[in-house]
Amino acid sequence: MLKLLKEVFRQGDATVKYPFAPYEVEKDFRGRPEHVAENCIACAACTSACPANALSMETDLAAGTRTWSISYGRCIFCARCEEVCPTQAIRLTTDFELAVANKADLTSQAVFKLADCVCCGEPFAPAKEIAYVTALIEANSGTNGASTGAEKSSEAERRRRLLSTCPACKRANDLQQIAQIAHRQEKNR
Repeated sequence: MLKLLKEVFRQGDATVKYPFAPYEVEKDFRGRPEHVAENCIACAACTSACPANALSMETDLAAGTRTWSISYGRCIFCARCEEVCPTQAIRLTTDFELAVANKADLTSQAVFKLADCVCCGEPFAPAKEIAYVTALIEANSGTNGASTGAEKSSEAERRRRLLSTCPACKRANDLQQIAQIAHRQEKNR
């Protein structure tokens, strides 16, 4: 018996000292998602990809805001939100200790301002998302070398105006253009 006890002490601890000592995790460990609101464009890609419905977006047209929220109690740490985010605004950390005394502490929110339509003035999309898409289009439209500077600036302004128009006004403008084309075609007959 003494021989066995001596061998046990020689081998040392078989388990880690967690929670009395920090638990070391691997570098690819999937822990709590961290949302950086400054990078987020409120596109809702993460909310669509979340299989646990831990992420949600609610739009308040009266206040002109969109609220992004995450419930860590529902999150399954699958990293789908991180994969689909176009601006890397959400990242999984190695933090796995989520114990709280109040369930409300497991929810995090961010509020984003909606942009107003240039035609009707109604809020319709996050302003950061419109700015992001405008910057992408302008960065990728510089390949046409045949246009003059004035043509490029008027084309850029047309794109900005189109992106800043709500879907209802776009449909109304399209219907007006279709009616004008039909009227011209009938007039030329």
